[in-house]
Amino acid sequence: MTARRTKIYFDGGCRPNPGAMEIAVVAGGAIEIDRDVGVGSSMDAEWLALIAALRLARRRGLADFVLLGDAAAVVHQATGAVRARGDAARHLATFRALAEDGPVPRIRHIKRTQNLAGIALARAGEVRK
Repeated sequence: MTARRTKIYFDGGCRPNPGAMEIAVVAGGAIEIDRDVGVGSSMDAEWLALIAALRLARRRGLADFVLLGDAAAVVHQATGAVRARGDAARHLATFRALAEDGPVPRIRHIKRTQNLAGIALARAGEVRK
């Protein structure tokens, strides 16, 4: 029997933009939501969510995992398909430094409707209102 690759979903957002940021990471049915990651843009929030997803993989000691997010710009910058500039370049440096501590992370863009972290974040917002 072969081990299955662990899917780790990530999402971030803020209201207003820029504004108070929140992030969510979902892996193996477990949901981690952080509603207070500072003030920034929606792009900053997406980067912080990606970094949190990689940290979760490292904490769990995962060797075979894929990071799944719906922010195409962040996914493309993190994979090197598009150059990261400004704040994104700083987030990328943080991500790469963390990535050096283990296997090269796989990152894939998915549709918003497939992003379990985004769904969890939206539902948590509904409950909070």
